[in-house]
Amino acid sequence: MLDSSLAGLLTGLSLIVAIGAQNAFVLRQGLAREHVGVVVAICAVSDLVLILAGVAGIGVLVERAPLALDVVRWLGVAFLTWYAVSSLLRARRDEALRANGTGGRATLRGAVLGAAALTWLNPHVYLDTVLLLGSIAANEGPTGRWWFAGGACLGSVLWFSGLGYGARLLSPLLSSPRAWRVLDVLIGLTMLGIAVLLARG
Repeated sequence: MLDSSLAGLLTGLSLIVAIGAQNAFVLRQGLAREHVGVVVAICAVSDLVLILAGVAGIGVLVERAPLALDVVRWLGVAFLTWYAVSSLLRARRDEALRANGTGGRATLRGAVLGAAALTWLNPHVYLDTVLLLGSIAANEGPTGRWWFAGGACLGSVLWFSGLGYGARLLSPLLSSPRAWRVLDVLIGLTMLGIAVLLARG
């Protein structure tokens, strides 16, 4: 059972650590120290729900409904494009780019909606957690798959917690408006790139 848990942990981390819109959002919230706990909780709990759904067999159902994946994909493209443009526009305003959240603080509602949208409107999340992890877990057997799921869930909680709360260690490096401007530009370009890849299928 320990082998299945370790396999789940390593597989989950290998999928989630990749640079993406969700991670960029959590990183920015962590650097700004704005609603970090709520954002980390939303991302981690959402991952747990999707992982468990995939292991329970929902991945098979989703795989047979390509239209649903297409709808989610285009919603994701629209949201990522909107967020990328917002990030690039934000990079023009010095007052919104100060470390430690001293200016232009995001509202709790905005943080919640942003974290939820970047999670649930991201087709890659479904492909990674529901389909891929669900398929791999199926090879672990009736009991082993749940130990695998537990390991994957632990990996998700560890990653988002580390990214959100560990980001503040980078605050000294990002204490100037110029550094935040560069970060927002990079986040915006990253999200635009992901949106283009999603649009191309």
